[in-house]
Amino acid sequence: MESLPEAVLIRILASLPAVDLVLVCRLVCCQWKNLVDGAALWILKCQQEGLTRAESDTENWQSFYFLSKKRKNLIKNPCGEEDLEHWGEVENGGDGWKIEELPGDFGKEFPSEEVHKYFVTSYEWCRKAQVIDLRAEGYWEELMDTTQPKIMVRDWYAGRRDAGCLYELCVKLLSENEDVLAEYKSETITIPQENDANWTEISHTFSNYGPGVRFVRFEHGGQDTLFWKGWYGVRVTNSSVTVEP
Repeated sequence: MESLPEAVLIRILASLPAVDLVLVCRLVCCQWKNLVDGAALWILKCQQEGLTRAESDTENWQSFYFLSKKRKNLIKNPCGEEDLEHWGEVENGGDGWKIEELPGDFGKEFPSEEVHKYFVTSYEWCRKAQVIDLRAEGYWEELMDTTQPKIMVRDWYAGRRDAGCLYELCVKLLSENEDVLAEYKSETITIPQENDANWTEISHTFSNYGPGVRFVRFEHGGQDTLFWKGWYGVRVTNSSVTVEP
């Protein structure tokens, strides 16, 4: 193996699983360590698996590879398909949260055909939250502390055409001890009565947030402004938190 040209050795290594490269091959010798730590091997693996990005935009190809492979929505049950499963710290003001089928009364269809349901609030504040354990999702400490990949947060909200409502979103990046290291809090968004019932996306990207992030806490909620009994408050669905490559 020592007599093989480096380009050939890179092609051989690129055929191996990524985890084996980092945990096993990297420990074989100094040459293999340098290849696993270098860019050429990971550029090749990205090309082989269709993970593309401009080279000028990528500082660490190994991190880019792993983040691309792991990329998924970390919010569980974002559209109410499992009732309120996975949502904690639920505040059921008024008549509480309810799950309804799209488009709902005096509502509109969602922009994506893959979304079929939404959560709807009542005449007093309704809130719910999820806390995402980044290590449990496969984002190891060194990656979060050194690479500090961007964390993208998205949510969708809408009102009924016949009722006004309020909406809020608050997302926090937390340390091991749940200290707040970064926070995004929307303004209280007011949707007037006689609105168009269109779905609106709200988003925020966390970057350069510093070392120590271990959890993401996502909370949203709202209520109606007419205090009508039932479920005339803001509607939310398709929430997402993703760690971006």
